[in-house]
Amino acid sequence: MKFNTFKRHLREGSKNIIRNGWMSVASIGAVTVTLVLVGTFVALMLNINEMTKKVEEDVEIKTLIESQADEDAISEIGDKIKEIKEVDSISFSSKNDELENLIESFGDEGEAWGLFKQDNPLNHAYVVKTKEPRDTEAVASQIEKFDYVQKVNYGKDVVPQLFKFNTYARNIGLALIVGLVLTAMFLISNTIKLTIMARSEEIGVMKLVGATNGFIRWPFFVEGLLLGVLGSIVPIIVISTSYYYVVSNFSDKITLRFVEILPFNPFVWQLSAIILIVGALIGIWGSVMSVRKFLKV
Repeated sequence: MKFNTFKRHLREGSKNIIRNGWMSVASIGAVTVTLVLVGTFVALMLNINEMTKKVEEDVEIKTLIESQADEDAISEIGDKIKEIKEVDSISFSSKNDELENLIESFGDEGEAWGLFKQDNPLNHAYVVKTKEPRDTEAVASQIEKFDYVQKVNYGKDVVPQLFKFNTYARNIGLALIVGLVLTAMFLISNTIKLTIMARSEEIGVMKLVGATNGFIRWPFFVEGLLLGVLGSIVPIIVISTSYYYVVSNFSDKITLRFVEILPFNPFVWQLSAIILIVGALIGIWGSVMSVRKFLKV
C-alpha cells in the first residue's frame, strides 16, 4: 500500500467518526460500557486465579514415620520418595521440629505442650511437595505403601474438592469473559452497521466506478479501530483508579495468608494493554463484519 493511500484511509476513517456524530458516540459508549465490565471481571478472575494458585502450591504431603523406625529406615523412606518422578521437593522434620511447630501454631496456648519436650510423643516426618499440585493424591497413595510409614496427611477429603472448585471457577470465569466480549462485538457490529447503512449509496457508487473492496474497506477498518481505542480509554482510567484504591486501602488489611491482591504495578499496565487490544479488536471486527454485506454490489 502506498503511503499517500494509507494517509487517505487514516484521514477518511477519522473524518467518518466526526461525520457520524451521535452514531460514533453510541459506538464508543457501547465499547466503554462493555470494556468496563470485561476489565472488571478480568481483574477479579486474575486475582482469584492467583489466590487459587497459591492455595494449590501450599498443598503438601506430610508423611509420618513409625516410632520404631531406625535412622537407616528413615533414610530409605526419604530415598524412595525422591525417586518418585512427580515429587518436586522433600524436607525432613524431626519429632522435635514437629513439637516446636505445634507449640508455635497454638501461640500462647501452646506453652502447655512444652511439657512433652522430655518425652515427645510425636513422629518424625517428611514434608513432600509435588511438581503439579494435582499429583498430590497419586503420590500420597504411593508413599503410604512404604514400610515404616505410619500415616500420610494431605487433606484427603478437602484437596480433590479444592481442585474441582478451582477448575470450575476458572472455566466459569473464562466463559463469562468470552460471553461479554461476544456481546460487545454484536453491539458494536450493529451500531456501526447503522452508520454504514447511511453511506450504502456512497459505497455502491465507489464499487461501480471500479474501487476495490480493500480500498473501500480500509477507512471503515480505521474507523472501527479508532472507535475501539477511544472506547477503551474510560475503562482503563476507571479500572486503574479503582484498582489503585483497592490496593491502597485493603491489601494491608487482609490477614488470610493465601488471600493476596496482585500488586498495582505491573498488573494494571498489563490489564490496560489487554483492554486496549480487546477494544481495538472489537471495533475492527464490528466494522469489517458490518461493511462486508455492502460490498456485494
